[in-house]
Amino acid sequence: MIYPTERLHWRRSRHCSSGACVEVAMTGEEVLIRDSKNRDLTPLAFTQAEWEAFVAGVKAGDFGFE
Repeated sequence: MIYPTERLHWRRSRHCSSGACVEVAMTGEEVLIRDSKNRDLTPLAFTQAEWEAFVAGVKAGDFGFE
């Protein structure tokens, strides 16, 4: 669970130039994802295993929009 007092290091892709990007933060147990335009909304939370599976799928081209 994320508490308001926690300071997270939010990162976004270096390819993001418009400011309308997805941001990611790592906690001890979870990976959090939020919309950079709506930072006050509750971020999505994933386990480390879920995040690693997603990243592997992206790298393998599993999410191509053709």
